[in-house]
Amino acid sequence: MELNEEKLHALLGKVVTEMGAAANGPLVTIGDKLGLYTTLSESEPLSSSELASKTNTAERYVREWLSAQAASGYVQYHADTQKFSMTPEQTMVFGNRKSPVFMTGAFYAISSVYHDEPKIEKAFKTGEGVSWGDHNNCLFCGTEKFFSPSYEGNLISNWLPSMEGLVEKLEKGAKVADIGCGHAASTIIMAKAFPNSSFIGFDFHAPSISQAKERAKAAGLTNISFEVATAKDFPGTDYDFIAYFDCLHDMGDPVGACAHTKAALKPDGTCMVVEPFAKDSLEENLNPVGRAFYAFSTMLCTPCSLNQEVGLALGAQAGEKKLKEVITKGGFSRFKRAMETPFNLILEARP
Repeated sequence: MELNEEKLHALLGKVVTEMGAAANGPLVTIGDKLGLYTTLSESEPLSSSELASKTNTAERYVREWLSAQAASGYVQYHADTQKFSMTPEQTMVFGNRKSPVFMTGAFYAISSVYHDEPKIEKAFKTGEGVSWGDHNNCLFCGTEKFFSPSYEGNLISNWLPSMEGLVEKLEKGAKVADIGCGHAASTIIMAKAFPNSSFIGFDFHAPSISQAKERAKAAGLTNISFEVATAKDFPGTDYDFIAYFDCLHDMGDPVGACAHTKAALKPDGTCMVVEPFAKDSLEENLNPVGRAFYAFSTMLCTPCSLNQEVGLALGAQAGEKKLKEVITKGGFSRFKRAMETPFNLILEARP
């Protein structure tokens, strides 16, 4: 085939952009950890010396960091004063930890997949899985930091109200299980909002459960507890509400998990499944969101599922059609998409 120079240069331009993005990933986590973004976002335009002084960091490093951030479009550079600032939009993404689109957590998770690349390379050759707990620790804090802003911004105000009659039950006092709770971001948000209800978080990763207990203790919550358990063997019955937040597709046997969930619910109970947003075909998911989720799915979600029994490996871009098939095979007779966001599908299942 004849080489198309125009297409080649366009592809090279894209790759150079990717190189810059990949190289700037660690700078994002450094900026988050050292408070560089937050301080800059809360200040008038600052020079590198002024930002270094405010954050107790070394000016020469801060100067280079600011230059990289400005070249990335993550901060603004004012050539006339040689100072830097952040727009309201940049602040929402990098500087405001309570923003529903605060994105620095994703870069912590991304750092973990680079650490774990040799494990996934081996899995490519053997077809074996890689357990969630065998990943670099950056993954666990990154997952919490990435999902928490969306949960904070949507769970109480939008997602739970989209479930028919659920908020009223939670206000009166309901029995709730959060499956695959991780560090308990979702569990704690719900427990704070509904003090009359009791919440229990389950996860098969013991270190995450230990961290969840610490988080709940620090929050001063008494209506919440945690146990190590899988989605197929968590204890208890007569739950009013059982939730899965961004985890069903990671499970080896999601059908078995749904069957156990149905059996644990009251006849009028509700199951909410929050999953990464996806359409039902590959061609529909060839976009920036799908690209990011397919990459995480290759490195995290698919290996996690393949490491467990059955190993269905739905992947993070399963889509509503496949998810409905899994949930109904698990015994649920009623299924609907309650709502969606640019990053999530919120699905409702009832016995």
